Amino acid sequence: MTGPKTLKELAELAGVTSGTVSRALSGSNLVTPATRDMIVALARQHGFTPNATARNLRMRKTNTIGVVIPLGHEVRQNISDPFFITMLGLLADKLTNRGYSLLLSRVVPTDEDWLLKLARSGQSDGIIVIGQSDQSAVLDRVAELYRPLVVWGSHLAGQAHCSVGSDNFRGGALAGQHLLERGCRNVVFFGDPRAIEIGQRLEGCQSAIARAPGVEFNAVPTHLVADEAQSEIARYFRSKANRPDGVFAASDVIAVTAMRVLAELGLSVPGDVKVIGYDGLPLGEHTMPPLTTIAQDLEQGAENLVNSVIQRIAGEEIHSVILQPRLLIREST
Repeated sequence: MTGPKTLKELAELAGVTSGTVSRALSGSNLVTPATRDMIVALARQHGFTPNATARNLRMRKTNTIGVVIPLGHEVRQNISDPFFITMLGLLADKLTNRGYSLLLSRVVPTDEDWLLKLARSGQSDGIIVIGQSDQSAVLDRVAELYRPLVVWGSHLAGQAHCSVGSDNFRGGALAGQHLLERGCRNVVFFGDPRAIEIGQRLEGCQSAIARAPGVEFNAVPTHLVADEAQSEIARYFRSKANRPDGVFAASDVIAVTAMRVLAELGLSVPGDVKVIGYDGLPLGEHTMPPLTTIAQDLEQGAENLVNSVIQRIAGEEIHSVILQPRLLIREST
């Protein structure tokens, strides 16, 4: 004869209610010591293990954190993007170490309720959003209703959602200043400023360039998807009579794409054009030449995201965190 498999079966064996069994196995003081000892002994005798999923449902806990990638401005971008893969790996490790599972969602927003639906689905105890995209208003609205929400991205004055991310304006300024110091007099920015983070990188670079008289600066809206970015960058270089001698790319992926285009056009890096990226991804170490970049502390960022969402689940009021980027100089400049 097999032993009890459910709380109800163990309760029938013990001659008590399912609620009494549940409270006894959780160590509740609402059950007398004698009854609790009897139920625990029966459970041990029959090798009974409470169903964790059922227990979590009763406690309204899933031990799962939803990780959401919204693609509002770049619908063709894939989870296989090197930035997403790097951040997801860091988050998965840190969540696992804290006893949580990761539930991944890639969302192309089609209405303003996409995040609220995820928050109310009951599938997770909290949500981490990777990137604000062009969805800042949605993030603010849901943050007012759903507290365990933390976003990787920029911090804007007056925003309602809690964010963890780099000072993108400062990062852009570091990139612009570095190109100036390398002697660049004609600088181009490749990126899509509709995304808040990229927009701030552009503004930071512009602020640095503006302090240097006589330097030409242009911004070219560029996709994050490599095949589209490649054609956009090639088209720009072919159309410019006065060729840029400095490139600031809004991401390392765009920077690597730009270096490939320049090689196809017969231009050398850094001899003819100096190139700097943004993110500090491992791929930058393996390009030829190795890529100069504005490095974000993604390890610390992931740690802060996980800590913040867990503290918010516990009801604590956690504020945004702004990390400082750093210039990582390699041979591409």
